[in-house]
Amino acid sequence: MASYVTTPNRAGSEPSTVLRLEELVVKARQGDHASFEELVRMTYVDAYNLAYRLTGHEEDARDVVQDAYLRAFRGLRRFRGDAQFTTWLYRITANCASSSLGKRVRHRHDVLDDDEEIIDLSARADPAEQADRSAVRERVKAALAELPPKLRAVVVLRDVYDLSHEAIAAELGISESAAKVRLHRARRKLRERLYPMVGDEAQDTRRAV
Repeated sequence: MASYVTTPNRAGSEPSTVLRLEELVVKARQGDHASFEELVRMTYVDAYNLAYRLTGHEEDARDVVQDAYLRAFRGLRRFRGDAQFTTWLYRITANCASSSLGKRVRHRHDVLDDDEEIIDLSARADPAEQADRSAVRERVKAALAELPPKLRAVVVLRDVYDLSHEAIAAELGISESAAKVRLHRARRKLRERLYPMVGDEAQDTRRAV
């Protein structure tokens, strides 16, 4: 099969975009390769961003995305539409990233701290607000990059891409309780790296990534 890494466009959440994606999925399931290529163009940026946040490396992220689209293409006929195509693609991407990270850290053991839930990061931010708090955003990104891969994966999937604990557990091959524990520990480590941050600056970490 040919490579499906094409010139990307960012997929939005507007109703017209969602409908367009659904139409393309229907055609792609019927064997229309051009429709699948259009799906790639519309979703590539978001898929790559997720892969990069999970792996922390550009080359690894490209490999993960390529693998994710190959798996999506092969499994498209089994896609029932119970969730949006983008949600399904994110889960495949997370699974591919987990496999990639597993190869890199197979012999590594992460030292985890006590549980404590702290800041909540979410996926989208208003462009004007982003400009005002770019320095904070960079600090948050740097803090995420310093997390052990297992912790970074959970906090990104939950707080950036809003996957449920159940979905995270399924994609990472861990229990739901383990996913919650890792999330709490990841948030604690983030606070340790970002602290001291008080008042409005602390609030600006929300949606910074």
